[in-house]
Amino acid sequence: MLARLHSVTLEGIEGVICEVEVDVARGGFEKSIIVGLPDAAVKESTERVRSAIVNCGYRYPKTQSLINLAPADVKKAGPAFDLPIALGILVGEGALAGPAIKEYVVVGELALDGRVRPVNGVLSMAMTAAANGFTRMIVPLENAREAAVVQDIEVFGVGSLAQAVGFLADQLLLEPTVTDIEELFGISSRYGVDFADVKGQESVKRALTVAAAGAHNIMMIGPPGAGKTMLAQRLATILPPLSLEESLETTRIYSAVGLLKKDQALLATRPVRAPHHSASGPALIGGGSSPRPGELSLAHYGILFLDEFVEFPRHVLEMIRQPLEDGFVIVSRAKTTVQFPAQFMLVAAMNPCPCGYFGSHVRSCKCTPGQIARYLAKVSGPLVDRIDIHIDVPAVAFRKLRSQARQIDSATLRASVSAAREAQARRFGDGGLMTNAYMSHRQLEQHCKLDAAGEMLLRTAMVDLGLSARAHDKICKVARTIADLDGAEAIRSEHIAEAIGYRKLDRKL
Repeated sequence: MLARLHSVTLEGIEGVICEVEVDVARGGFEKSIIVGLPDAAVKESTERVRSAIVNCGYRYPKTQSLINLAPADVKKAGPAFDLPIALGILVGEGALAGPAIKEYVVVGELALDGRVRPVNGVLSMAMTAAANGFTRMIVPLENAREAAVVQDIEVFGVGSLAQAVGFLADQLLLEPTVTDIEELFGISSRYGVDFADVKGQESVKRALTVAAAGAHNIMMIGPPGAGKTMLAQRLATILPPLSLEESLETTRIYSAVGLLKKDQALLATRPVRAPHHSASGPALIGGGSSPRPGELSLAHYGILFLDEFVEFPRHVLEMIRQPLEDGFVIVSRAKTTVQFPAQFMLVAAMNPCPCGYFGSHVRSCKCTPGQIARYLAKVSGPLVDRIDIHIDVPAVAFRKLRSQARQIDSATLRASVSAAREAQARRFGDGGLMTNAYMSHRQLEQHCKLDAAGEMLLRTAMVDLGLSARAHDKICKVARTIADLDGAEAIRSEHIAEAIGYRKLDRKL
């Protein structure tokens, strides 16, 4: 008897609807064959399915079974096909009626005793099912709240194969899982850190506010213990709250790689990723035989913090140059090409020299000019050119560390950033471009017109600092953001002057 039902597989983070066809023959050898480009985890499912069916008290067919996963030219990976294959076998064996099951998309991994275990990528699977016109979905119980974030589909969570069979046979009543998105955002959208914790560093806080307002990349250079890491960890707290669309896009990346915490249905705060400087290229940009997202994609709509920037291998840093411009990563393999979103703010931190105290008023530097030059040369000029803001982070004086004066908090800075972002949204309209950092050259010419004083300042800086055309555009974009923070329609000379001040490290690097 032939049974048909539907499931979903993932290509990267994108879901693909698959038809699961199970043909239980009337004769033949006692074995099951899976075709349709399955990977090892899918091939092994036959043994898990056999034990789960028997241990749940159902009869496993003693005849040959052929399982086809269509479309046959799409690679099927992971254990999410266990539950649909088991249900298909039971339909083919006659233990379960077939018609109703066609209305559902089914995913889930089976334990040997019939329990249904959670799988990765359920949010993407639910989004794919809804986009393809399905209105009902059966998922593992632990994934139900995550899948129910998608509002256009009824999600039923099951804890065992027997429970799924009873539900489909109308012998067990299950209520669809409901997820209150507003409640999730209210509970989870709180940060545990605040800019009020940072003593001093007013100039750096200003630079970070500018960076957050326009989604500009920023590099902080200063001695050890100056607070670079502390500042970077708090940058996300002044960014505008995640929208539902941004949250869904980010959550499905984390879901696909299994990084969602238990009982966490949605990411409500912007991600902050801080990979170690020993991380490889594929760890940063993504890769593998079955491509999966890397740190750049995990920082989507959030912060990628690269501490000890010059300690990363140079070839690894060069890999992030293109994503910084494009906002996505393309991973190419012999049989497939996968695109991952990677629209993040880069926050880099480094010491000014090998010992860390060049230019410090606290301790003297022991490095030779040659050592300093070789140290700074570890970072290429083209990469530094793509970082909009370079800022010195000096050591904090003792009197500021012990000061009891009230420091500016994240809520105050976030209000300024949100107002500037709203001005950019009005300026760019519905074209999908929301921040100044992603302006095209044509948009830059339209929205970054300078007065005579600004033109003179910029011309002088270009000549004196030897800046590139890209640096010219970065200055104009940063100046536009500074004007937005001031609530100004036009860019004034003081906005250009501040933006030029953020490029002064070009002479060192």
